Amino acid sequence: MSDDKGLRPEISFADFDKVDIRVGTIVAAEPYPEARKPAFKLRVDFGPAIGEKKTSAQITKHYTPEELVGRQVMAVVNFPPRQIGKFMSEVLTLGFPDEEGEVVLAAIDKTVPNGGKLF
Repeated sequence: MSDDKGLRPEISFADFDKVDIRVGTIVAAEPYPEARKPAFKLRVDFGPAIGEKKTSAQITKHYTPEELVGRQVMAVVNFPPRQIGKFMSEVLTLGFPDEEGEVVLAAIDKTVPNGGKLF
């Protein structure tokens, strides 16, 4: 349950450790016109151990498909696949809301190997 500041209850390190957040490079991005809210379909390369995964991201306000390709992103890779319309999303790409509630991708400030785990 959240308090009035939107904070969630305290968790243990073991709880945090269950969430597998990895870095990957976007290798393909295209519009997803069938989505209820404007979104892109992305393919993200998480390195040889995980491979490429698909995801849908509502990031059309701040990004174009062309500028997304080659960008490193963080994503939760251990959620079960989720059906988003006719598209199966395999990972959850991470971002934060701007002042209007539009998603800004969580950023990595130096290039790191694909597949690296957040700790």
